[in-house]
Amino acid sequence: MQAFRASILHLLDDPAKAAEGAVAFHEDGLLLVEDGRVIGCGAYAELAPWLGGAELEDLTGHLITPGFVDTHIHFPQVDVIAAHGKQLLDWLEQHTFPAEAAFADPKHAADTAAFFLDELLRNGTTTALVFGSVHKVSVDALFAEAYARDMRLIAGKSLMDRNAPDGLTDTVESSREDMQALIADWHGKGRLGYAVTPRFAISCSDAQLAMAGEILAEHPDVWMQTHLSENLHEIKETARLFPKAKDYLDVYDRFGLLRQRSVFAHCVHLKGDAFRRLAAKGGAVAFCPTSNLFLGSGLFPLEEACSHGVKVGIGTDVGAGTTFSILHTLGEAYKVGQLRGDALDPFQALYLATLGGARALDLDDKIGNLAPGKEADFLVLDLAATPLIARRLAGGKSLADKLFALTVLGDDRVVARTYLAGVERWRR
Repeated sequence: MQAFRASILHLLDDPAKAAEGAVAFHEDGLLLVEDGRVIGCGAYAELAPWLGGAELEDLTGHLITPGFVDTHIHFPQVDVIAAHGKQLLDWLEQHTFPAEAAFADPKHAADTAAFFLDELLRNGTTTALVFGSVHKVSVDALFAEAYARDMRLIAGKSLMDRNAPDGLTDTVESSREDMQALIADWHGKGRLGYAVTPRFAISCSDAQLAMAGEILAEHPDVWMQTHLSENLHEIKETARLFPKAKDYLDVYDRFGLLRQRSVFAHCVHLKGDAFRRLAAKGGAVAFCPTSNLFLGSGLFPLEEACSHGVKVGIGTDVGAGTTFSILHTLGEAYKVGQLRGDALDPFQALYLATLGGARALDLDDKIGNLAPGKEADFLVLDLAATPLIARRLAGGKSLADKLFALTVLGDDRVVARTYLAGVERWRR
């Protein structure tokens, strides 16, 4: 048994819906881990009798939280993060597509996968839903590296059979063959999962989207990830390509892609009826504030989405997103809310990054908080990582005030250690 003494903060429910009992905080806490799972989490005074002969690691002065969940990120876009450009469609053509073409090379894919996963862990992300390139080898490389780290990771190869450069398109049959092989080789191996991944409607023919729906029907426990309603020009082009669809969401729904375990990135311009339909079928949204701001896409209506019962997680969306840090991304989510007149509560922000993200991925029975029985993916945060953070938190008026300051001022420097299934995988 492993035992860690520190302050502990996690969410037991959505604080926006369960005002009482949603936030669990132990100023002097104890986390007990055995065989990769949490067996106890609470006040030190109450759990200390459980210690027996276990060695206690005293991390007083630090804060233990669940690992962060990134519900939308692009592994092949690492090298175009912070690339100057215009808005979405131009940015894809100018930066993204040339970078993704390199992932036909297995060595480049493997080298980038190792860097990518280490960067996630350095920033405290323990679970991620990831886009690969169109090349099967890119996803093989990513899964191999994640498996070696025993990381909970869901990924898929991008589907693009039109409106993409030479070397980045596939066919309906080649996509089907690649996905069947990837599912057979990796889905359910260790803590890995496969996601059917139409890049977005513009890149997929009717036949490609229909085939994606068939794969989902054949494998009901896999995930589906794509983009939805991110950019006004993208929405207009989608309507032109799919004139029979009621709206952008309906493009996916009519092919069987809107369901439980379907995660739609962005949804910046979605409105009430679409949110209601999305929630009714169990779909989820990945809120990606840094990329929405960077590409000038718009301001996601978080409060409206949640009011319709939509499951929402946070996404960094690297490389249009400008940071791997979920902490920093939460600070930007607050700013998006301010521009919309909806100030994001700090506990709600932590919920989006942990239990909310787990619920968006239909994994809240396994991850998302530190309840007994959950997989022991957790972080040790340094509350004095910088002189400014140390000074600001020392003068904090309340737990909420300190947590808010941490999300605004924090970044990778705050993450002192990252644990996957009870094993330390990163130490600053």
